[in-house]
Amino acid sequence: MQDVRGKAAFITGGASGIGLGIAKVFVNAGMKVVLADLRQDHLDSAMALFAGKEQAQAVHAIRLDVTDRDAMAAAADETERVFGNLHVLVNNAGVGLAGPLSKATYDDWDFGVTVNLGGVINGVQTFVPRMRRHGEGGHVVNTASLAGMLTMPPEMIIYVTAKAAVIALTESLRLELAAENIGVTVLCPGFVKTSIHEAWENRPERFRENSGYREAEQQLAHRQAGSIGMEPEQVGELVLNAVKRNELYIITHGEWRDMFKARADAILGAMPVHIDPDLIAFFRRATEERGSMKDKSNS
Repeated sequence: MQDVRGKAAFITGGASGIGLGIAKVFVNAGMKVVLADLRQDHLDSAMALFAGKEQAQAVHAIRLDVTDRDAMAAAADETERVFGNLHVLVNNAGVGLAGPLSKATYDDWDFGVTVNLGGVINGVQTFVPRMRRHGEGGHVVNTASLAGMLTMPPEMIIYVTAKAAVIALTESLRLELAAENIGVTVLCPGFVKTSIHEAWENRPERFRENSGYREAEQQLAHRQAGSIGMEPEQVGELVLNAVKRNELYIITHGEWRDMFKARADAILGAMPVHIDPDLIAFFRRATEERGSMKDKSNS
């Protein structure tokens, strides 16, 4: 998607942090953007930033819980009514869940996985078929985390479980959509100035009653973004470039390169060096058959 001017984008978690940073960059590039967000206060603040500017007509707000599939479908309908066909989907909404593993409950697991992974799945299931139908090509960006590529402390186990799954989902989705001129990117940010630490405030009531993380999340809510975090607009520029160049990975920070290399080396060290040529031939045939079936279905 070298030419993004006039194209429509839908960004979940779009009214603050990374999502808003992406939105600002997209609008500056001439795109039309839907900000979808759970928090009405964030939507109001974000829309105020565009009010009175020439770009105001290019931004539309929708209050959305990404775990609500009916609401996601309604948001897709509204997006098409307002801006026409959608070309860029950014599944960015997420919650920064952390706490002692010994205190984790099903409510904590369900909250973290339903938002951080389920929200991405719901976005893909809702919007990708529409992108396929209009046939104009497009791009999907899924926000995971650099933490999903590393071995992290057990306090982050729920978070990294979902984020690692988003990375794997995105890698496979890219193979599925490549032939249809729909690019796919996974965004793996490190430290960025966001409000992701406000997990308890963003937690629906159905995931609160039996949570073991109440105290940990309320303490986390007092954390400040700090001066060392990357500006969200910088991440937005990386995302726009990745969309234009159809890059698979965006990794914002290199400080954890040695940790990633140590993990990759350990995996390679555990992998047998013996190769069965019959097994390789079997998988090659299976890949060729899938490609042939896809060609027939598209003809």
